[in-house]
Amino acid sequence: MQKRWICSPSPKNAIIEELSQAIRVNHTLSSILVQRGISTFDQAKHFFRPSLDQLHDPFMMKNMKEAVDRLQKAIDKKEKIIVYGDYDVDGTSSVALVYSFLKSIYSSIDFYIPDRQVEGYGVSLQGIEWASQQGCSLLITVDCGIKDFSAIQYASSLGIESIICDHHIPTGDLPPAIAILNPKQPTCPYPYKELSGCGVAFKLLSAFCQENKLEPNSLYKLLDLVAVSIASDIVPITGENRLLMYHGLNALNTAPSLGLSALMAIAGLHSPIDVSDIVFGIAPRINAAGRLGHASQAVQLLLAQTEPEASVLAKKLHEQNAVRRTYDLQMTQEALALIENDKEKKEAKSTVLFKQDWHKGVIGIVASRCVEKYYRPTIILTASNEKAVGSARSVDGFDIHEAITACSDLLEKYGGHQYAAGLTLPIDRVDDFTKRFEEVVSNTITGEQLIPLIEIDSLIQLKIINSKFYTILQQMAPFGPGNKRPVFVAEDVFCVSPPIVLKQEHLKLRVKQDDSYTFDAIGFGLGHYITVLQSGNPFDLCFTIQENTFNGNTSLQLSIKDIRTK
Repeated sequence: MQKRWICSPSPKNAIIEELSQAIRVNHTLSSILVQRGISTFDQAKHFFRPSLDQLHDPFMMKNMKEAVDRLQKAIDKKEKIIVYGDYDVDGTSSVALVYSFLKSIYSSIDFYIPDRQVEGYGVSLQGIEWASQQGCSLLITVDCGIKDFSAIQYASSLGIESIICDHHIPTGDLPPAIAILNPKQPTCPYPYKELSGCGVAFKLLSAFCQENKLEPNSLYKLLDLVAVSIASDIVPITGENRLLMYHGLNALNTAPSLGLSALMAIAGLHSPIDVSDIVFGIAPRINAAGRLGHASQAVQLLLAQTEPEASVLAKKLHEQNAVRRTYDLQMTQEALALIENDKEKKEAKSTVLFKQDWHKGVIGIVASRCVEKYYRPTIILTASNEKAVGSARSVDGFDIHEAITACSDLLEKYGGHQYAAGLTLPIDRVDDFTKRFEEVVSNTITGEQLIPLIEIDSLIQLKIINSKFYTILQQMAPFGPGNKRPVFVAEDVFCVSPPIVLKQEHLKLRVKQDDSYTFDAIGFGLGHYITVLQSGNPFDLCFTIQENTFNGNTSLQLSIKDIRTK
């Protein structure tokens, strides 16, 4: 698939030069930092050495005082507290964070995760009834609740007051809760808007510690959970998220919870764990609990108090993930075939597919696979409780939540973010929704947004890449959305030996540019470039830099993102 190469605007030379001298790095590295908003020595110091002292005051968040006062009242009066969370990684890690912290100082607390297949997303009436049966008088929702007006109102009618900790975009009337904590709600002055659901829950606990003059280290020990939520929920790793991720990864690599340690072991992950290890190794296994079973298993793992308990639960999640992969492969093949065999679907600007027997727990993954193949806004629907339920995934720069909102009169329920959302509608409206969604997307998406984008940080000469250069690059981590691993382009590169294809799909090169060193380069899934490279002509190489260890020897390797031939 053709890709767009977009070079980031070059900052002013004077700013680059000043920063280069202040922190003693070359102009290429300074330019990358300036593009990321780092232009002074102090900013660079805070960026390279994030400190928890830089966290915003949690009481800047709207309704925080009311939330802390209500939580304190519940503890003082020995009320039953239920922590209610979503069944995905952000939700289960949020529940584990709040429950674990509060349980260490207060005993009358429990948690509830809805059944994905039976109750669906958000606060369910069934969950409220269970909480009432347990004698609950304070419900703390995490990673959900902002769109659950009816359920929160029902809870209130049963004498249950609610504190909502959520980060999803509010639409419609806000629920009648005692306190709503959500930096995206109207008039909230909190300066950072992109916290994960677990991040919002962390701010509640931070405020509670501050109000009660509790030592924050007991909370900071749980930052491994916050890091897992940030990486898994694909929120930007900027500002406060980057700070929390930095220290969360440190906790994950030095003193992880027993549950996460067991999960890393069975996934074959080794220190140092980074964001991609969470995204591809930890998150799928935690998610597998809610996709194929009940997500309470994931919470139990994250709360495990002994190594044998953690090991048993991690094995269960690992096995469920293996089954999930089978569903994933089968459903993806079916979805791609539906598109390939239908001319109208193949030529559309969006994809909406519905099949009654698709597994509800895997439709989000299948939507992502379809975006990888066709690169357009995609919604995958299946049947559940006599309704059509779906997961939506978008492409760079297109707000799929806004597009779904334009079809809201056809829906019973929806919610999410710019790039991912969920929805529920009557099955007999699927065809009408499909047509409407295609109209909305066609009228609003640009041609460029339908072409995969590669954002390039800098043109580079291969000769300046060495171990010192790479070490400074690595200090810009943790990498992820909003702070991606720097991408470079080297022009007029040539192969010093014939290119080869590994396992019939991966491209392996040895490349050089002018008088540079020779570098190994690997392009996963780019084996189709072998034909044009065999001409021997120079080409432009788009890549990131990584370390590769083979037979005990570690060297720098170029990870190819794309190639342009002359």
